[in-house]
Amino acid sequence: MSQDSKMKTTESSGSAPPEARKWLPVLDPSGDYYYWWLNTMAFPVMYNLIIIVCRACFPDLQRYYLAAWLVLDCTSDLLYLLDIVVRFHTGFLEQGILVVDKGRISSRYVRTWSFFLDLVSLLPTEVAYVSLGPHTPTLRLNRFLRVPRLFEAFDRMETRTVYPNAFRIAKLMLYVFVVIHWNSCLYFALSRYLGFGRDAWVYPDPAQPGFEQLRRQYLYSFYFSTLILTTVGDTPLPDREEEYLFMVGDFLLAVMGFATIMGSMSSVIYNMNTADAAFYPDHALVKKYMKLHHVNRRLERRVTDWYQHLQINKKMTNEVAILQHLPEQLRAEVAVSVHLPTLSRVQIFQNCEASLLEELVLKLQPQTYSPGEYVCRKGDIGREMYIIREGQLAVVADDGVTQYAVLGAGLYFGEISIINIKGNMSGNRRTANIKSLGYSDLFCLSKEDLQEVLSEYPQAQAVMEEKGREILLKMNKLDVNAEAAEIALQEATEARLRGLNQQLDDLQTKFARLLAELESSALKIAYRVERLEWQTREWPMPEELAEADNEGEPGEGTSKDAEGRAGQEGPPSPE
Repeated sequence: MSQDSKMKTTESSGSAPPEARKWLPVLDPSGDYYYWWLNTMAFPVMYNLIIIVCRACFPDLQRYYLAAWLVLDCTSDLLYLLDIVVRFHTGFLEQGILVVDKGRISSRYVRTWSFFLDLVSLLPTEVAYVSLGPHTPTLRLNRFLRVPRLFEAFDRMETRTVYPNAFRIAKLMLYVFVVIHWNSCLYFALSRYLGFGRDAWVYPDPAQPGFEQLRRQYLYSFYFSTLILTTVGDTPLPDREEEYLFMVGDFLLAVMGFATIMGSMSSVIYNMNTADAAFYPDHALVKKYMKLHHVNRRLERRVTDWYQHLQINKKMTNEVAILQHLPEQLRAEVAVSVHLPTLSRVQIFQNCEASLLEELVLKLQPQTYSPGEYVCRKGDIGREMYIIREGQLAVVADDGVTQYAVLGAGLYFGEISIINIKGNMSGNRRTANIKSLGYSDLFCLSKEDLQEVLSEYPQAQAVMEEKGREILLKMNKLDVNAEAAEIALQEATEARLRGLNQQLDDLQTKFARLLAELESSALKIAYRVERLEWQTREWPMPEELAEADNEGEPGEGTSKDAEGRAGQEGPPSPE
């Protein structure tokens, strides 16, 4: 069992103590031990599925090799019994955690339909040999109930094999063989029931020379069944009702089998085409594009050669799209295992944090260059660096012929242009022409991706800039005075920014005070207005004043009383 499986088996929701739990023989259903046990169980299931019907329909086969069949039957039953024991010791997942408590495992297993089928498949039906004799293999037909274990084993094999499409084809051919095998056995049994040699359709009379041999009997029946199920024809016409019914059943089975085979093969071909499309870019679209735009033959030939190189040498240019469905952490681990050794060769990335390198690995973009193709030219703006994975590149003069140096696998170039190093005399311009001598596989790391990663690792950024300065000093391309001036300018700029920030803070404080004073003044004004409203609420209207003038003295007293009451009530206090 793998280490992950062992770690899983130590976790359980059962009540067993950790010391006892450690030694429980519980299998992880996704582990290696369980996988190999399923592969082992495929043999006894296939034995019973193929041999029992053959022994039942060919009596000579049962008689001649009776001792061997008894030994194989006992071995098969023993494996069936061990399989039940394994089922009682196979954990299951609950809340994502492997349960290893045997009590819970047993309780869960005995409540499943699989437990019932496993028990029935092991019923000792051979006891009937005492009365019926040992030449009745049909008593073992209950062993067919273990066929689901065969399907489970095939499913596990298909997920683990590196050639799933080839495995699907092999599995399909096995199913076809089993169907033809069963049909041939039933054909021979029907011929024996109707009488050998009674007509041209049944098996010939074994009394004829050669037809009494067991091998000839099986091969003739298998050949006859193959002709029927493949609808090739060239078979004798049936004469009896039983023969007609058998032919009709075979024709229906052939139609269903043909549809199944065609569907399975179409699925396999589609999966293969989909895999190719996922791994390699679509050449047909590019060819159609060049044809529509009348691209010259020479350039079209170069594009075709590039695609051909990718297909022949199994080169991939879209690794990110292939791994996009994996969880982020698992995708990072896969990328690290593939590309980290290449990235760690780059001098400027040496001694960096492991987490930084892991993030950079996910940013690497594979690129393939054709012979004579320029990777970069002198004077170009450098927006990425390159790491040579395979192939050779030459540093050439402007004429494209003179070679100054040859770069091989593991080397890199362009790393200085993607790091902002103060005093870099070359700036972000390329200083040389780099041309591919043959087909070269490179990793490209863009400046934006590097800056995005370094923004979360300021210490690593400082270390990388320091290494870049050392490289530039060795190359005599670092202007120390310009670097000092730039550093001084940056410090002055930072000081000005700090001053502006301080002034901005002061302005914000003053503005807050003005807002507070404004709110206080507004509150006082609102209180005064409200007080005036209360004072004027009981003042008499002009019509009332006129009536009071007409009435004389009583009106004056009334208005005075009203004013007195209004003065006594007053406005409500502000909250």
